[in-house]
Amino acid sequence: MTLFDDKAVVSGVGQSQIGRNLGRSGLELTAEACLRAIEDAGLRPEDIDGLCTYPGAGSTDPGFVGGGAYEVLDALGLEVDWFCGTWETPGQFGPVINACSVVAGGIARHVLVFRTVTESSAQQGRGRRAVVPGGAFGTRISQRHWSEWIGPYGGYPPNLVAMRAQLYMNEYGLTPAQMAWVALNDRRHAQLNPNAIFRTPMTKDDYFSSRMITTPFRLFDCDVPCDGSTAVVISHRDTTPDLRRPPVRVESAGCSMRGRAAKAHFVVGKSSLHNSGDFMWSHTDLRPADVDVAELYDGFSMLTLLWLEALSFCEIGEAGPFVEDGKRIGLDGDLPLNTQGGQLSAGRLHGLGFLHEACTQLWQRAGDRQVPGAPRVAVASAGGETFSGCLLLVAD
Repeated sequence: MTLFDDKAVVSGVGQSQIGRNLGRSGLELTAEACLRAIEDAGLRPEDIDGLCTYPGAGSTDPGFVGGGAYEVLDALGLEVDWFCGTWETPGQFGPVINACSVVAGGIARHVLVFRTVTESSAQQGRGRRAVVPGGAFGTRISQRHWSEWIGPYGGYPPNLVAMRAQLYMNEYGLTPAQMAWVALNDRRHAQLNPNAIFRTPMTKDDYFSSRMITTPFRLFDCDVPCDGSTAVVISHRDTTPDLRRPPVRVESAGCSMRGRAAKAHFVVGKSSLHNSGDFMWSHTDLRPADVDVAELYDGFSMLTLLWLEALSFCEIGEAGPFVEDGKRIGLDGDLPLNTQGGQLSAGRLHGLGFLHEACTQLWQRAGDRQVPGAPRVAVASAGGETFSGCLLLVAD
């Protein structure tokens, strides 16, 4: 029993150059990642008959779009039967889930999915508030955007998630020392990733001496804006003989949206993330104990802890003890976590980077950061609280 009837597989992945203030256009980075993903699958551009992205050309937020579907079609000379680019999708994995559905339904055979950010360059030294969705608060709030309701009160994402973290700490006793292990674990793995933004060692003292951004988040609890693009090719199972390597099967997926962004951050217990996780596990015979590696969204460190609970790796309220001391989540631990360095150290590629890393691990191409023992099952997640998505992947 699988969600896509065993028909949807990841056949190739690719990334562009990743860095800060690269000075390259989003479309240039997108083309680089897409062509690498196509080549990785052993395909040619003319084999691609579907294209999907998030958020699409409709987004006006600076640094958030690396070209819409039309631009990429034109730049790569693609001719497709189906395409989609939209902001309103269940999180950053929405395009991937759409692509899997389209392939499983026989609409396309090879769908190219991409996600591009140039947030580091877009900031132009003005800080993160310059590129927050909806614009700099008080000056460029988009009409009918959720920022319209919370922006004037300082409710930009770091503050919202920080309030959620403080509520969780009060309710379940999570300590700052426990939460620190998400960032510390990311950094030790990033040191093994040549493409990571931050590769210098980080101690617990380094973490606690960094400046407070919004209580209880310190600097290293917040992801690192960067420039870069990630692309994946979702193919139909029947094309396997024509592919370069054994594909990674998309065993199951989950996604959900629950209420306004502000409201979602004041929930104790289950949230949108749990809805996504429950749906994913309900469409597979695999269980959390079968997972060999987890790539879980860390826009802020608290989100990774919530995802551990939402995906049933531990009970609600137990994520702090689960990650404490970092042994369980290291490369040789019971659940290797964010093996590329996550977004806290490797760079904010806005979700799709986690899928790229999960496939890299399952294909055993991760080099010095490779999880030992030939991992077969991986889970990746993206998004937080209001809208979210997760994928369960199996190496054939």
